[in-house]
Amino acid sequence: MLGKIIENERKGSRYIVRFKQAYKRFDDLREAEQFLNTLRYKEGRGEFDERDYQKNQPLGFHTMSQQWLKMKDVRCKRNLINHINYAKNYFHNKNIKEIDYPELEDFFHQLPEHLSNKSKYNIRTTLHTFFAWVVKRNRRAKVRIEMPEFPDIKFELGWRKTVDKATQQEIIEEVKRISYDINPKIWLGVLWLSTYVNVRPIELIHVKEKDINLEYGIMNIRHNKEQKPKMAYLLDEDVELLKSMPRGFPELYFFRHGKRKGVALKKRGQFGKDYLYTWWRRACKNLGVEGVPLYPGTKHSSVIALGDTSTPEEIKKYGTGHETNKAFDRYFQVDGKKKRDLLVKTRCSSGAHRKSSTRGPQVIEFTSVNGAEGGT
Repeated sequence: MLGKIIENERKGSRYIVRFKQAYKRFDDLREAEQFLNTLRYKEGRGEFDERDYQKNQPLGFHTMSQQWLKMKDVRCKRNLINHINYAKNYFHNKNIKEIDYPELEDFFHQLPEHLSNKSKYNIRTTLHTFFAWVVKRNRRAKVRIEMPEFPDIKFELGWRKTVDKATQQEIIEEVKRISYDINPKIWLGVLWLSTYVNVRPIELIHVKEKDINLEYGIMNIRHNKEQKPKMAYLLDEDVELLKSMPRGFPELYFFRHGKRKGVALKKRGQFGKDYLYTWWRRACKNLGVEGVPLYPGTKHSSVIALGDTSTPEEIKKYGTGHETNKAFDRYFQVDGKKKRDLLVKTRCSSGAHRKSSTRGPQVIEFTSVNGAEGGT
């Protein structure tokens, strides 16, 4: 019969159960026999998985989650690591097959109170993605791992403050006034965020000199949240402006600190993630505009303004880039013209935009704008 009990003559446990690769010690013979019978029963039903009994715990949560994180793109690791750490501190190296709905429900219930429901939902999304990877990776194993059921986490998205187009342009001009002599790329970065509404601030500052093609008027956004090919179609006036500016080596970041008094050579690198926001805040303070961060003040304000002259479908397809037909991107000469036609409007203030020059911020739900996704 498969498996056996060995009487241990050395110090320690008196009996050792060996069953294929499974190995466990017992002091009581009856417990050893019950364990061996359990393994034989599982083997007969096709449910025996020797990985469950290996000393290095290959199916442990800690073991598998670390393996999963090693395969993820370094650009999106920070949040994933934080999310996994919450679960790792709770489950430790518990067998992944022993984590099901009750265990997951208890886990989410004990998360710190300071975490919002949106944050908990993000953790849920990360864990769901991780478990889906585990299931897919083990689908050819002798004993498959089943996808656990996840508890629902409901949340309401917050609200973001925006400004009308006229106020936005005043802020951008103020950024230019106070920063142009220091580094014109500060103003240019803010201007581009209000124009190329499919580009996020963190994506923009990762653009390198080699990513800007002046011949075709295209800026390649290699570092992006979607992790797929993404481009911004530069307006003619921006192409001409770039041609008038000195260019650097291909691997240099385009948005970088320049040479000026008081700035050490080693600090003339890439803009920090909050650098453009710092100048946006200064400009807002000078103009008396309060409570409008950089991203809502640029992208979301521009998308709202586009709603006066463009349909939601046009905004999504040619502006924000949400749900765009991939076939269009293969023919950027045609698609680029349509996108630039729309983006020109982000630079223009129509009469409708000028009619309200009050500097008080507007409040909008950031999930949708006239049917078009706002996104973060």
